[in-house]
Amino acid sequence: MSTIRVQPAARLRRDFAVWATAQSPKVRTVAPNTFAVPSEQFTEAPEELLIGALVDGRRFVSPTEDAEQGTPPPGDLLGVAGPLLPEREAVPGEPLPEVPPEAYLPDSVPLDEASDLSDSESEESGWQHVCHCGKPYSSERGLKTHQRRAHSEGA
Repeated sequence: MSTIRVQPAARLRRDFAVWATAQSPKVRTVAPNTFAVPSEQFTEAPEELLIGALVDGRRFVSPTEDAEQGTPPPGDLLGVAGPLLPEREAVPGEPLPEVPPEAYLPDSVPLDEASDLSDSESEESGWQHVCHCGKPYSSERGLKTHQRRAHSEGA
């Protein structure tokens, strides 16, 4: 049986412990502030006790919290519901599908668009950091990451 490690927010730790000991079988502790919740029982945990918790090392974010903060749910980060590309079987030797334009994040643009931007256009559109290869970035961090990955042969 697999377990999910839950470290409740400090203000909810006591309430989570009350819920955990009321379960059958009881949920064990694995550290002073961490519970090992069987995966079958995790889905039964009250959402209000999980808000602010670390679940397997990651912060738990509820759909309610996403709605209150106006954050799109996973899979809808670009305003597109569901996966960006349909799933398909990989076939050796077959080319990969085209990546739709909406898959590009704000600090990245397709290469054909990047090469068309002049320096003045890149500043006006928010692309203030342009690599020597012509690819623009909205942040210096994005540019440096690109240079390290794409042009590391000089390093």
